[in-house]
Amino acid sequence: MSLLVVGLSHRSAPVSVLERASLSADAQAKLLHDTLAAEPAAEAAVLATCNRIELYADVDKFHAGVAELSTLLAQHSGVGLEELTPYLYVHYEDRAVHHLFSVACGLDSMVVGEGQILGQIKDTLALGQELHTAGRLLNDLFQQALRVGKRAHSETGIDRAGQSLVTFGLEQLAAGESVEDWAKGKRALVIGAGSMSSLAAATLARTGVDEIVVANRTHARAERLVEILGEAGTAARAVAMADVARELTRVDIAVSCTGATGLVLTGEAVATALGLPPLAPAADPAAVARLSDADRTALAEVAAAERAGLLADGTEPDGTEPAEAVRSEAPAPDAAGCPVDLAALADAGITFAGPGVDALNAAPAVDVNSLELHGSWAERAERPQAGAGRGVRVPAGPMRLALLDLAMPRDIDAAVHRIPGVRLVDIESLAEASADAPMAADVDQVRSIVSDEVAAFGAAQRAAHITPTVVALRAMAAEVVAGEVARLEGRLPDLDDKQRSEVTQTVRRVVDKLLHAPTVRIKQLAAEPGGAGYADALRTLFDLDPETVAAVSRADLNDADVKNRGRS
Repeated sequence: MSLLVVGLSHRSAPVSVLERASLSADAQAKLLHDTLAAEPAAEAAVLATCNRIELYADVDKFHAGVAELSTLLAQHSGVGLEELTPYLYVHYEDRAVHHLFSVACGLDSMVVGEGQILGQIKDTLALGQELHTAGRLLNDLFQQALRVGKRAHSETGIDRAGQSLVTFGLEQLAAGESVEDWAKGKRALVIGAGSMSSLAAATLARTGVDEIVVANRTHARAERLVEILGEAGTAARAVAMADVARELTRVDIAVSCTGATGLVLTGEAVATALGLPPLAPAADPAAVARLSDADRTALAEVAAAERAGLLADGTEPDGTEPAEAVRSEAPAPDAAGCPVDLAALADAGITFAGPGVDALNAAPAVDVNSLELHGSWAERAERPQAGAGRGVRVPAGPMRLALLDLAMPRDIDAAVHRIPGVRLVDIESLAEASADAPMAADVDQVRSIVSDEVAAFGAAQRAAHITPTVVALRAMAAEVVAGEVARLEGRLPDLDDKQRSEVTQTVRRVVDKLLHAPTVRIKQLAAEPGGAGYADALRTLFDLDPETVAAVSRADLNDADVKNRGRS
């Protein structure tokens, strides 16, 4: 077994990189075909979810395999190899098995214990079988991963260690209030009708929302989801994607998870739905790039303060005073104390209207998505609210629209957090918030299950590796017996059928007894770590034809392929 996995996930890469590296269905198929065409790989499977992209392959050379798989991931993801490499991780043989089994159990998920990953692993296996890129090793691996994941959920309380991504996202939106109380009486819009969107709709239905509107490009799928919701007693209706903007004016919650490559909800659409003016245009990136480092840093800090909802005079956008717990004791800076070179910013197309820096209301003109925002200005950028997750931006004043973006790449413009009364939770904020989630004691039990299953899988694979050699040895012994019996018949032609049969059986029993102990023992030894060399020793000792062994292996692969096609 030479299993290799090269990938990146929310644990190794920022969301911005994961968004750009996401693979469409066509890109996944092309990646698999190109991987098999590469010299080091004999089998391939790709696990692509909203927060991970992993390429699995059976390779004959480790270093060449790592280089080839990394290059292929870069080519098909559209992220340059030099940029992608720092975020990639590599697992080999037993470590690769351990990684996939941990993923299947939800130990590596953004929200520990979530079960949706099992469906995604099943889809990965189905695609590999459909495209005939998954051979015996990957079929065995992914089928066993599904069994291990199901075992973890049935034998432990891993489900209690975390929640589904949807539930966790709704809890972040509720900001400390129970989801049921927060959602009661609200109307929700679900954009998309895939597995995640369906899960979101079902979760919203359980919370007791008044109505769910489903929008999807394929109207029949939206209608089917609405039918299911209706059977469960939830008021629901389907609309076309063209009606999303209109429906946005009528709902309190919107959840989006589509496969779109561009934005589904722009900042302008959300602002318009709330009857607010559109966001100010972004500054010219080229002009911003010409600013000094100090000015860019100061500008980022100003934007961070504005993003937190505090204006230069310390008031909220609606004119009310901020809570004492988050008010800065420092006086509001005036024009003389402003850390930004206003003249340089004006050259960049960023202007401040009104006296002094009171017009920092104009900061929405800053392209907060293209700048790495950090720090705070006058200690007013961070405004914690009890129960809110670390990554969730809490709007000032009453919340008018709650947005949950579960897509990768994102469906909802991140700039909507600058709109008063809008709360946005996306994959990035969920990653930050889940870092504080407590781990349940059941996690240790799941880790023990994973370790045991990895050992068992490795032993089974190593034992299976020597099986073709043992079969070839027994086939050679059978040929020797047949040849000697034929030679005996030539020398003793007067033997009757009964005598001939007795002699033949005796010779066969002798050969079987001589081979029994060595073949049983060599299977046991081969199942142990480092036991792969016993197959080579057996071939050498008995001078077995390598082509005969290879023929047995090919027959096993063909049998496995037929069985697996039947499963899918």
